[in-house]
Amino acid sequence: MKKNVLTALALLLGCGAFAQSRIKHVVLITVDGFRPDFYQQAKWEAPNLKQLVKEGVQANGVNSVFPSMTYPSHTAIVTGVQPITHGIYYNDRFDPTGKGSVGNYWQDSSIHVPTLWSVLHGKGMKVASLYWPVSAGAPVDYNIPDIGGRGVAVRDENSIPVNFAQEMHQTLAGKGHSGDVHTADIAAYLIEKEAPALITMHLFAVDHAEHVTGREGEMVHEAIAEADEAVGIVKAALQKKGIWDSTLLIVTGDHGFVDVHTTFNPNNCLQQAGLLNNREKGDWKAQFNYSGGSAWLYLKDANDKASLAAATKALKALPDSVQRYFRIIDRKQLDKIGANPQVVLALTAENNAAFGGKPEEPAVASGKGGTHGYFPDFHNIQTGFIAVGSGIKKGATVQEFNLRDIAPIVAKALGISFPTAQGKVPAGIFE
Repeated sequence: MKKNVLTALALLLGCGAFAQSRIKHVVLITVDGFRPDFYQQAKWEAPNLKQLVKEGVQANGVNSVFPSMTYPSHTAIVTGVQPITHGIYYNDRFDPTGKGSVGNYWQDSSIHVPTLWSVLHGKGMKVASLYWPVSAGAPVDYNIPDIGGRGVAVRDENSIPVNFAQEMHQTLAGKGHSGDVHTADIAAYLIEKEAPALITMHLFAVDHAEHVTGREGEMVHEAIAEADEAVGIVKAALQKKGIWDSTLLIVTGDHGFVDVHTTFNPNNCLQQAGLLNNREKGDWKAQFNYSGGSAWLYLKDANDKASLAAATKALKALPDSVQRYFRIIDRKQLDKIGANPQVVLALTAENNAAFGGKPEEPAVASGKGGTHGYFPDFHNIQTGFIAVGSGIKKGATVQEFNLRDIAPIVAKALGISFPTAQGKVPAGIFE
């Protein structure tokens, strides 16, 4: 028995040493709104992504968090834990006045647990991050954070080094690139100059296109082609630097997308029930905070069971023609999936619906475009994943895993310990 234990331990240590000796660099690219069909279906112009699939491993789907939104999802990727643990519950913080004045999560200090950035940087490894959500002030050597629409001045002040974003625009201006391709140019610059142990980079264009046109619009085709070009630039930079064979390249995303035909306004229901009168003056007992495909029920008094019962009754009293647009997610389900601990229940939209509207506006209205945020239990809201590198299986397919599993993949590749991550390395990734 003792011999078997020692043998198993030796194998585990050997695997870690192998990964550490072969993989010296990780480039982790997220394409916001990335879907498996982008690299699995011929109709999408993505030659670089499809070549990576041949060289490495792909997933048929990766489960997002709830809500399947950009900020909580990206934070799950770099922490290996769910929102209930990492503390980033939505893109924007809940504002009980309804004015939206609280703003979004954007500073690394909002994250409650260690990140890949902090763990690697703490080991003296060079780390860079480009336009990653909730990264301002992160412990990295180079950073252009996603600052949530706060303007160029705030972005430059929070870049590392200060004004690094502005410097890159000036240095790379001759390339004439913008958007995702410009982000890739910055990554290529850092690869040539520093060859960091870890680069995390976030590409925006696909998400924007899907919000505007839905899943299949021409704008989406153009955006995925742009993201594909960006991936090609990064790969070429790694090859030019001579570190391709010692790099793990991951291309993944944060969520899928759903076409929207209808908008349901749950706060109208609460207003009709007398639970939400005037948020600005604090006259409310219950209200939903919603975005995209999810809505979250807050009680002014967390122990107000009567208001919870009244809200639930009001929702269940709606006609079937309205109830078809949502499903109730109770607290037990929220705990199981690791979602916001501050709410008493949530809704996920169904049948091509999304949530929206002020309390005084109609309960049901027409919708358009696409969105995300839904409970992550169906394929269209899954994101994609491709990984290529030494020790990674070639031409392989993994059925599915979770966003929180990506941080352990990175940690294993670099041969580091990341004990706070709750995800697991999926079977079928490494040889």
